[in-house]
Amino acid sequence: MLMPNRTKYRRPHRLSHEGRAKAGRTVVFGEYGLMAESGAYVSNRQIEAARVAMTRYMKRGGQVWIKIFPHLAITKKPLEVRMGSGKGAPEGWVAVVQPGRIMFEVGGVSEEIAREALRLASHKLPVKCKFVRKGEVE
Repeated sequence: MLMPNRTKYRRPHRLSHEGRAKAGRTVVFGEYGLMAESGAYVSNRQIEAARVAMTRYMKRGGQVWIKIFPHLAITKKPLEVRMGSGKGAPEGWVAVVQPGRIMFEVGGVSEEIAREALRLASHKLPVKCKFVRKGEVE
């Protein structure tokens, strides 16, 4: 699972996934990419599930680049605990994905294989996704 090695603050404030992505909006490394059309928190488990789905379909051919990383710790208080007494303990890690962000890139395979691999990956993610080619301007 992806997670930071160390963090300065373990219980951060929630970040917004509204608006357009400021960075990571172009396909840089591969030939094809999977672009988010809506915003959401994508957990480290969802990222890993999408990666496994892609590499299995591609039969470990080609290359996959993961362009998002779960930096943000999500906290949760235990069940049946009264209000107050501080923030809960960190429970998991999420990546904040905004619309327009390229989440995965694929290279070294044909367009049909890349399109199907990224379609399978998109079913594992909580955001609406779109297949994009290198050089396409949003």
